[in-house]
Amino acid sequence: MRVLLLAGLGLSLVSPVASAQAPAPAANPLLAEWTGPHGGVPAFDKMDLAALKPALEAAMAKNLAEIDAIANDPAPPTFENTIVALERAGDELGRVFVYFGLWGGNLSTPEFRAVQREMSPKLAEFNSKITQNDALFARVKAVHESPETKKLRPDQQRLVWLAYDGFASNGATLQGEKKARYAEIQKKLAALHTAFANNVLADEEGYVTYFTKEQAGGLPESFLAAAAAAAASQKGERKGEYAVTNTRSSMDPLLTFAHDRALREKVWRTYYSRGDNGDERDNNKLIAEILQLRDERVKLLGYPNYAAWRLQNRMAKTPDRALGLLEAVWKPAAARVGEEVAAMQAIADKEGAGITIEPWDYRYYAEKVRKATYDLDSDEVKQYLQLDRLREGMFYAAGRIFGFKFTPVKEGSIPVFHPDVRVWEVTDANSGAHVGLWYLDPFARPGKRSGAWATSYRGHETFDGKKTVLASNNSNFVKPAPGEPVLVSWSDAETFFHEFGHALHSLASNVAYPTLNGGVRDYTEFQSQLLERWLLTDEVIQGYLVHAKTGKPMPKELVEKVRRAKTFNQGFETTEYLASAILDMRYHMVDPKGIDPDAFEREELARLGMPKQIVMRHRSPHFTHVFSGEGYSAGYYGYLWADVLTSDAAEAFAEAPGGFYDAGVAKRLVEHLFAPRNAVDPADAYRAFRGRDAKIDALMRDRGFPVPSR
Repeated sequence: MRVLLLAGLGLSLVSPVASAQAPAPAANPLLAEWTGPHGGVPAFDKMDLAALKPALEAAMAKNLAEIDAIANDPAPPTFENTIVALERAGDELGRVFVYFGLWGGNLSTPEFRAVQREMSPKLAEFNSKITQNDALFARVKAVHESPETKKLRPDQQRLVWLAYDGFASNGATLQGEKKARYAEIQKKLAALHTAFANNVLADEEGYVTYFTKEQAGGLPESFLAAAAAAAASQKGERKGEYAVTNTRSSMDPLLTFAHDRALREKVWRTYYSRGDNGDERDNNKLIAEILQLRDERVKLLGYPNYAAWRLQNRMAKTPDRALGLLEAVWKPAAARVGEEVAAMQAIADKEGAGITIEPWDYRYYAEKVRKATYDLDSDEVKQYLQLDRLREGMFYAAGRIFGFKFTPVKEGSIPVFHPDVRVWEVTDANSGAHVGLWYLDPFARPGKRSGAWATSYRGHETFDGKKTVLASNNSNFVKPAPGEPVLVSWSDAETFFHEFGHALHSLASNVAYPTLNGGVRDYTEFQSQLLERWLLTDEVIQGYLVHAKTGKPMPKELVEKVRRAKTFNQGFETTEYLASAILDMRYHMVDPKGIDPDAFEREELARLGMPKQIVMRHRSPHFTHVFSGEGYSAGYYGYLWADVLTSDAAEAFAEAPGGFYDAGVAKRLVEHLFAPRNAVDPADAYRAFRGRDAKIDALMRDRGFPVPSR
C-alpha cells in the first residue's frame, strides 16, 4: 500500500503545464524504473514538468488495475494474496510522487501550482476509488478477522491491522449516499488544502522587506552580507540595499539584532500576516470551509468531532488527554512569559527607550536580557555554528550511536534536482554494507516552501528483495555571499539536528514492508527531537563547534554559558508553540458551522490568557501544518507529546555510565525506538526501551518549570 490513503497522509499533489507538449506515456521519464547505483536512484536530472500530469494519470490507471486484480481474485483472501499484494501495488505511482513532492516542496513555480490545482481533486478521487472499493475492503476485513492472522509474525499482524484500519477509518464502511458524499468531500478538501498552501507560498515569495545601511544598526556582518546577496537576487534595481525575505530564517535574526524598531515592526507584521491580508490570497474563508468539511466527513463515520477521529489510534488516544498535557504546561509557561517580559521592560526602561514591550521587541530585548543575565551573546555563539561543521558533527553522532558512516558521493554520479543539493552514501561503519543515500538541500530560494523538513524518496523493505533508503533533509538557511561560511543561530542548529533525526529514523529502519515505514504522528517527532540533544554533548562541541575565523573550539566558558542559559526564554518558546497546538485542537473539537477563524483565534487566545507580547508560532491563516493537508491536523500537539518521551529518554542517557554515547543505551535506542518504525505499537516500544512509561517530570525539569506534585 505504498500510495494508499494519500489524503490521510496530508500529501498535496501536482502536475504539468496544460499548454506543455506532453511526452507519450511509454517515453515518460517520470514513469521509468530507477536505474544507476545503490539499487537505482530518482532521475532528478530528467524531471520534466510537462511529463508530470500524464505520468500521474498513467500510474493511477495502472494502480487501479492492480487494485482491481487483488479485489477480484477468485482465491479466498489470505495475507499473501491480499495484504502483501497491496504492499506491491502502486510502485510506479510511488516513483511519480517523489518527483511531485520535489516540485511541490523544493521547486514550485506558478506553472506547477496551476497543475497542482487541477490534479489534486483527481488524486483525491483516485484515492476514494481504493478506500471505497467494497470487494477489496471485504478481503482485507476477512484477513483481519481470520484466525490464521494470529499465527503470523507480530510485524505482519500489525501490518494487517494497519491495512484494515486504513480502510475502516477512511470511509470503507459507508454505503450509498454517505459513501458518495465522503468521496465528494475528499475531492473538495484536496483542492482547498492545495489552495491554502499556495496562498502562503505566494505571500512568502511576494513580500520582501528592503532596508538601507542607515537602518542596519545592530545587525551582524554575516547577516548583512546574506541580506545584500538576497537583495541582489531580487527583481529590479536594489543596489546598496538589503533584503529580508518573508521566511522565519530571515525574519528571526533581524528581530533579534536590529536596533531600528520601525524596521522590526514592519518585518514582524509582514511575516505574521501571511495568508491574512484581505486579498485574493487570504486564507480565512478556506479555513472555515476546510473545518466544516472535515467535521461533516467524520460525522458520516459516527465520530463526535474531527479530533476524536484523528486521535483514536495515536498515543494520546483522545483529544482530552492531548489537551490535558498542553494545558498542564501552559500555566507555568505563560507565568514564565510574565517574568521574561518584566526583565525586558526593566532593561528598556533603564535605557530610556520610552516603550512598552511589543511582539516585535521580544527577541530584541530577550537578547539583551540574555547578555545581562548570562553574559551570553547570540552572535558570539553563532561564530561557532558553521553549517558544514554542524553537518560533520551530526555525522559523528550518527557514527557513535548508529554505527553509520557518511561519505560524499562523486559529483555527478548521483542526479540532483538543484546545484545546491549534495549527496552522501551511508554505510555500516563496521561491515561496510550499504545502508542508503542522504541528500541535503540546505538553502532558501524562490519556489521552495519555508521551514525545514525531512523526507524519504525510498524506504527500507525486504519482503520482495532488499531495498535501501534514500533519505533527504531540506532547510532554508540564507545563502551566504561567495566565499563566506554559513553561520546559523543556536535554534537553527538544533533544528538541523532535529531534521537529521528524521533521516536517521528512516536510515535505521529494518522493517520488511513499505507500510511499516510509516508512523504515529505524536510519536514520530520523538526520534528527531531526541537527536537535538547530541548538539550539546562535549564531543560535538569540542570537535565541531569551531570559530569561523580562528578554527578554535568553543571555549569552555562559552559552553557553560550556553548550558546555563538552556532554560532561558522558555516562556516564549513554549507559549508560542502551545498557543498553536491548543488552537489546532480546539478548531477540531468545536462545531465549525458558521465559524469565523479570525474571531475564533482572537477569542480562544483571550480565553487562554495569551500574553499580548507573543503571537502564535503559526497563526491560523498560514498554519500549513494543519490546513495545507491532514498530516498534522488535530495533531500539532504531538511535538509536546513526543517531547515528554524525548526528555524522559534523554535522562536515560544522562544516567548511564557512558552518558549520551553509552553503548548499551544506544543499542536499546536503535533496537526499540528507531529500527522498528511502525512495526511495533509506540507505547510498547517505549516501554521496551525504558522499562516503564514516560513521565512528564523530565520535560518540566528541562524547561525549568515546576514539576507537578502527585
